[in-house]
Amino acid sequence: MHAMNRLSTRSLTLAYDGVSIIKSLDLAIPTEKITTLVGPNGCGKSTLLRGFARLLKPRAGAVYLDGTDIFKLSTKAVAKRLGILPQGPVAPEGLTVRDLVAQGRYPYQNWLQQWSKEDETLVEQALVTTGMMQLAERSLDTLSGGQRQRAWIAMALAQDTPILLLDEPTTFLDLAHQVEVLDLLFELNRSEGRTIVMVLHDLNQACRYADNLVAMRQGQIIAQGVPEQVMTEAMVREVFELDCRIVPDPVMGTPMCVPIGRQMKVRNR
Repeated sequence: MHAMNRLSTRSLTLAYDGVSIIKSLDLAIPTEKITTLVGPNGCGKSTLLRGFARLLKPRAGAVYLDGTDIFKLSTKAVAKRLGILPQGPVAPEGLTVRDLVAQGRYPYQNWLQQWSKEDETLVEQALVTTGMMQLAERSLDTLSGGQRQRAWIAMALAQDTPILLLDEPTTFLDLAHQVEVLDLLFELNRSEGRTIVMVLHDLNQACRYADNLVAMRQGQIIAQGVPEQVMTEAMVREVFELDCRIVPDPVMGTPMCVPIGRQMKVRNR
């Protein structure tokens, strides 16, 4: 297995209730890069992320983590290398932000090694990085959706894994906080070399932050590569059944998708 790809799939098929969602998929995630999965609802993005995280057993094929079938590794071994933020995570009632973030250190605990100075430092660091220190003693139930999402991201950071999987990390966040969270993930990637795989709905944000863009439809990869190659009018038409214009983002120069809705066509008649 090439050192460049710590996470990959071979002929991976994933199914729910006997219905195949991902079909015979080969995909290598570039190490120390940001990979963003885009595609319409129900195309298999979240399912693929669950497969990567060992939360869903393949019907056929395999997911490889550092060259080993991920199902042959112990839960703890996986948790030390790979952190996941699922969609709409749920915490036990009455848990404080600090308690939740501390759970990120669980893979490192055993009866010989209890809570350490390093655990403490990483929890503090995650709270500071996500701007949650002021809310550390607050119960999760009392937070806004955006604050809760940042608390969960802090927990994933405290886990201190080289690979981070995030399913729609910007859900529930207003625009300022979306940019804040994406900037934070970008910074983690650039300064610490973390491999990040995330599902995003916003195509323009996906193009801004991704090194590697993967466009999916019906459990298949339609296009993959740098955003400049992948984000084309033809791809958007094929994957999203939407007419658009692709123009350079005036700030970043990355591809920007301007949708052409029905009202544009009516207005221009």
